[in-house]
Amino acid sequence: MLSVICPIYNEEKYIAKCIESMLEQDYPKDDLEIILVDGMSTDKTREIVSSYIAKYPFIHLIDNPNRIAPWAMNIGIKEAKGDVIMRLDAHATYEKNYFSALAHGLRKYNADNIGSVCRTDVLNKTSKTLAIREVLCSKFGVGNSTFRTGIDGVRQVETVPFGCWKREVFEKYGYYDVRLVRNQDIELNKRIIRGGGKIIIIPDTFCTYLARETFKALAKNNFGNGKWNILTVYYTREIRSLSVRHFVPLTFVLSLIVPLICGIFWHPAFFICALSLLTYLCALGFVSVKLALSKNLNFYYLFASFMTLHISYGWGSFVGLLKLLFIRLWEIAR
Repeated sequence: MLSVICPIYNEEKYIAKCIESMLEQDYPKDDLEIILVDGMSTDKTREIVSSYIAKYPFIHLIDNPNRIAPWAMNIGIKEAKGDVIMRLDAHATYEKNYFSALAHGLRKYNADNIGSVCRTDVLNKTSKTLAIREVLCSKFGVGNSTFRTGIDGVRQVETVPFGCWKREVFEKYGYYDVRLVRNQDIELNKRIIRGGGKIIIIPDTFCTYLARETFKALAKNNFGNGKWNILTVYYTREIRSLSVRHFVPLTFVLSLIVPLICGIFWHPAFFICALSLLTYLCALGFVSVKLALSKNLNFYYLFASFMTLHISYGWGSFVGLLKLLFIRLWEIAR
């Protein structure tokens, strides 16, 4: 039996598409349960979900008063009846063989966690949203994130999105870390690897993640991602909870901030800041022009999307460092 768990909160724009893609799966419905764990939504999410529950007895809605995703997952896992557990996201849709391909691959490759490529798309296609979509698929945008940039065969990797596990994996490696507002999937996967487990990505299926469609939403999401990179390391006391790529935007932001501060006392430091910014802008311009010409996209939206992604992510990590400093000072004072 397969138990599919999906944390949700205020997903009225996306939840119907997500559930419809679950209902279209080729996995036998008699061996399936879908558990939607809601962080007490205040929009029409619960109303939409209830309309599906009335038609499909294998869909269930559970409350998550703590709201954040790791709590939702732990609640769902403990309530689940399945031998196999799968985690989904409401901002995504899933290819018709998604459930069957991952459940079959879990046994075939003797994996502790298995996933697939996550393609990026947008609900409303405009010049701006198509540029944002492209940036979130680009190596210059998201680094060497295998599940975003694509694969050509079965590979062993460090993390996958929306994974699939045998139930006993959680008994062996532990549940989700409820301290982590972000990065909880990455941290769990890293913990599995450190414990000798194996994480596999397969090309047999895919899901489609529906990205944010405004610069403000893109910045807000990635600011949170950047901040929680730092806090994840702090709470887990384990730098290996994340990867090198997660700290590249912070390095860039620091290459601007530190020389600016030092320049107050030593003026040549301003040139270091200017050199870092100029190098980045040249690289950004080159990549944006190349993508604009090859994919017929708007150069200015590409340029702005890359900059929004990188700066907000790096700035979030910098704010995380400052927050960590205040946490440490508070601990010392106590």
